Amino acid sequence: MNSLSTPSKHERSYSQELILEHESLVIRIARHILKKVPQSIQLDDLIQVGMIGLLEAVNNYDENQGASFETYAGIRIRGAMLDEVRKLDWTPRSVHKKARMVSQAIQAIEHKTGRDARDAEVAENLGIDMEEYHKILRDSHETRLSSIDELLQLNDRGGPAAKSDMEPLEGLSQTGFREALQHAISGLPERERLVIQAYYENEDNLREIGEHLGVSESRICQIHSQAILRLRARVSSWIDGSV
Repeated sequence: MNSLSTPSKHERSYSQELILEHESLVIRIARHILKKVPQSIQLDDLIQVGMIGLLEAVNNYDENQGASFETYAGIRIRGAMLDEVRKLDWTPRSVHKKARMVSQAIQAIEHKTGRDARDAEVAENLGIDMEEYHKILRDSHETRLSSIDELLQLNDRGGPAAKSDMEPLEGLSQTGFREALQHAISGLPERERLVIQAYYENEDNLREIGEHLGVSESRICQIHSQAILRLRARVSSWIDGSV
């Protein structure tokens, strides 16, 4: 399918069939991502850019790369949608900066102590009080920073500094990274792990998780954000391309 020659009638027909067969994949991914992004993002917008990602997948898919078309298309569709979310992200740079600082503080503490970094330790490392620390967690939850999808997107692109002409599957150690991420999730403090599993696997909302765990929705928001930033710290070597 990856050819410089003009597509034949048969190839065009096959391409149209692939697009029709995978429209439902676009909608499914869009609905999943919609639950994790600010309310200003519209489902129709995600579907529109997702269809463009699907079209690009059809035009560029090479079965010799070893991945199934659905896997390849899923990466392109998800990437197109998250790129759109990133374009529409009006979050102040200070929020992104503070979230990165939390992740770096967690990484430093856990490297030094060999155990889970505690809230108070992270706040102390950053030189802030607990109220300010919890505010950073709340702010980060309202951005794309607080999403496993974003972690996957960063790795799918070989890190933030990946070359723009990099093949979508080049530099992506799908199995290795996803295993590392799953291992990192399983190693989270119990309450963080329960929140992540309920939110992403069971697709429960924050209110439902809070009711189940007997804490407020606001507290679940903080726990979720801290879990994501802890995961970013623990898989940072994959994201920055050092693995």
